[in-house]
Amino acid sequence: MKHITYYIVALVIRLKGVKKIFSNAPIDYLELRKEDVHHPKSRDVLGLKFKTIQIEKSLITEIMPSENRSEHVILFCHGGASIYGPSDIHWNSIAKIVKGTGSNAYLVDYPKAPEHHITEINLNIDAVYDHLLHKHEAKNVILLGDSMGGTLLILLIQRLITNGKPLPKNIILLSPVLDSSLSNSAIKEIDKKDIMLSKVGVVSAKTMCAGKLNLQSSEISPLYGSFKKFIPTYIFIGENDIMRPDEELFVEKLKAENRSVEVFFGKGMPHIWAFLPIMKEAALALKLMTDIISRK
Repeated sequence: MKHITYYIVALVIRLKGVKKIFSNAPIDYLELRKEDVHHPKSRDVLGLKFKTIQIEKSLITEIMPSENRSEHVILFCHGGASIYGPSDIHWNSIAKIVKGTGSNAYLVDYPKAPEHHITEINLNIDAVYDHLLHKHEAKNVILLGDSMGGTLLILLIQRLITNGKPLPKNIILLSPVLDSSLSNSAIKEIDKKDIMLSKVGVVSAKTMCAGKLNLQSSEISPLYGSFKKFIPTYIFIGENDIMRPDEELFVEKLKAENRSVEVFFGKGMPHIWAFLPIMKEAALALKLMTDIISRK
């Protein structure tokens, strides 16, 4: 049974009209950007120290724990359908994880569509990862991404494997987008229950991001890439999230390649449920993420 805090959050999402925005094409990305936080203040990161540098066209903010208790570092890519973000939800969530793990985290504010396309965004993610490896060993790097951020990190791993480059320790995914075309027939019924997203708007955003690429290109839709040699994966899936059918296919593909994958299923939960504020279910999910990152 859903906790009462879920219904409070669901009401706020409905009142903000998020589903309505995602039900139109072309999607109103400027409206979505109104809650972007590109330059955080102390309260956004819960009082933790931080510093920001620029790599290529990305802003990289290192968030530091008050007491460093871990050799692990977190590379965090935020969601936002490739067209907006990060928001205060992302800053608050990663700050909670930093406090819980004692690990340094790097939030990547990458260039967005429609001004920038996926090829350029992927090159930015590559540059950020290369920068991180100048400071940390790959075996100590943990990837964390929600929604489009998860997509970008899965694509990164696929490129690293193809190019024979050092791989991070593992990846934690929250509601990643696996197929930008959203062509899975099972999505239609879930769309009716999804309180946040709709296929129309998501496909519009992905089309803006793809540029000249087909939406099923493995450069933007990792479901069509290879999962051989993929790193250990932890994935948080929401039952009432239109991304669920493709996420379940992703899990099947990992298992078919005998890769390590652990699924955390949020019954009745929406997109990026583990990052939604005040929800009891989200607090429990964040605790699970903290435990995963804290493992030796």
